[in-house]
Amino acid sequence: MEDSPSEDSHCIAKSLKISLGQPSDELRLLYEISLILCEAKHARVESVFKALLEKMAACIGIKRGAISILNRITGEIDIAEAYGLDNEQLKKGCYLPGEGITGRVVNTGNPIAVPCIADEPLFLNRTGARDINELQETSFICVPIRDGIEVIGTISIDLPYTSDTLENTVRLLTIIAVSINQFVLSYQISLEEFNELKEENNQLQIKLQEQCRKLTSIGKSEGMRRIHNQMLMVCNTKATVLLLGETGVGKGRFANDIHILSTRTKKPFVKVNCAAIPENLIESILFGHEKGAFTGAVQQQKGYFEQADGGTIFLDEIGELPLILQAKFLRVLQERTFERVGGAETLCVDVRIIAATNCDLKELVDQGTFRQDLYYRLSIFPLHIPPLRDRKTDIMLLADVFARRFAEEYGKPPASFSVTATKMLNNYSWPGNIRELENTVERAIIMSPDGGIHRYHLPEEIQRETGGMVAKRIGSLQEVLDSVEKEMIADAMNKNGGNMSEAAKVLGITERIMGLRVTKYHLNKKHLKQDKLKQKIM
Repeated sequence: MEDSPSEDSHCIAKSLKISLGQPSDELRLLYEISLILCEAKHARVESVFKALLEKMAACIGIKRGAISILNRITGEIDIAEAYGLDNEQLKKGCYLPGEGITGRVVNTGNPIAVPCIADEPLFLNRTGARDINELQETSFICVPIRDGIEVIGTISIDLPYTSDTLENTVRLLTIIAVSINQFVLSYQISLEEFNELKEENNQLQIKLQEQCRKLTSIGKSEGMRRIHNQMLMVCNTKATVLLLGETGVGKGRFANDIHILSTRTKKPFVKVNCAAIPENLIESILFGHEKGAFTGAVQQQKGYFEQADGGTIFLDEIGELPLILQAKFLRVLQERTFERVGGAETLCVDVRIIAATNCDLKELVDQGTFRQDLYYRLSIFPLHIPPLRDRKTDIMLLADVFARRFAEEYGKPPASFSVTATKMLNNYSWPGNIRELENTVERAIIMSPDGGIHRYHLPEEIQRETGGMVAKRIGSLQEVLDSVEKEMIADAMNKNGGNMSEAAKVLGITERIMGLRVTKYHLNKKHLKQDKLKQKIM
């Protein structure tokens, strides 16, 4: 049966009476602890626990001590602070209610005193702090810390073995447990709140990872991580997003990703290229028209904004929107209302607007071809997408994705890039950005008969711009031929795990010729492995 608060008080009074009747260090310890607690109003709870255990060591000679807290969320009893344990041992001191002496004390609410821990099967020595010899020479005491009748933690100590009774020390620890119960309760609450936040954060991380798997805008560079974080911030709001960046950086992919990550993902995603629509038709196409509104309007037609109702509309090349139409578009941005061409009925839509441009809209405002109020309205949440040359670490990641896709599409073998081709792709400036890289990889897949992509499969402009690394080899026709031959043999060996016989079959040469070439170019296995490693890294 658990002790009641009144029984605790009786034990405390009795213990004080015993202590007062003997000139022990126990009164000094209680006095020192009272000073610590009086000065601990603004101190960290862990520092209070540490000071308390150190005073116990100084006054009554404990070998080790620990204050453990029950986490009601996880059900675990963990050491909050310890004396005589290193960090690794402290981490190991975790119990479940009922497990070991500490778990038994939490379950029953009764203190346990063990004169010799070597003789007690309940003592688990989970921290591993006591060696075999010390088990014979150590006594152990564990008392509950309560908040009312609820056990919220324990105090446990190691003492040098004694044949004397441990009753007085149990009572002393009970007094200390009552003295610090509010500190322990505060720590318990903060620990449980931390665990709740940690679990919430874990769930958010899982959700974030699931969302990131949906992204079509691939990249692990610092610039891409920044963009993805901003996308996650804005995706579930109604804010208008303005995508800025050079031609070919993939603004359409980013717009699609924002839609996919949003709560509108099951609703329409409507893409409009403002530059591709004739000026005399763009109002009708965006806002729709009524029957007979103009010659050829034989029936009512919904515009893109109506088609996107509930979802997202992506307006690419927004800088090309005619000035005469910008006022009506501004109204849609502000009020989400408009009229069809030739109609009087005001229509209302719930639509998320994402716009994109490779132009400097501020410059267009200065030139008078773009409304300033529209510019400010569009610029609520601008996303600046970096060009490919500023995200070098993403080049081969994207190239591999494109290569897999086109190899499957054209029925080609799985593709791999040679070391030289990889260097060229990484060193090229990519004025056409991702679109140019995608076209380059598609062309290389078509040209390669066996899936191996070499420098001669790349466009001339890439070879010219990155030709410095090739130019060093040019001295004669034979040197160039040797360089190409060495590269092809090395790639064939790497793709076949260093097996010369299989590599020779791929290249269409005899094993004897293969052996001669491997010797000629010093292509030992160590060199091949290094080549393969470099290719993976790059």
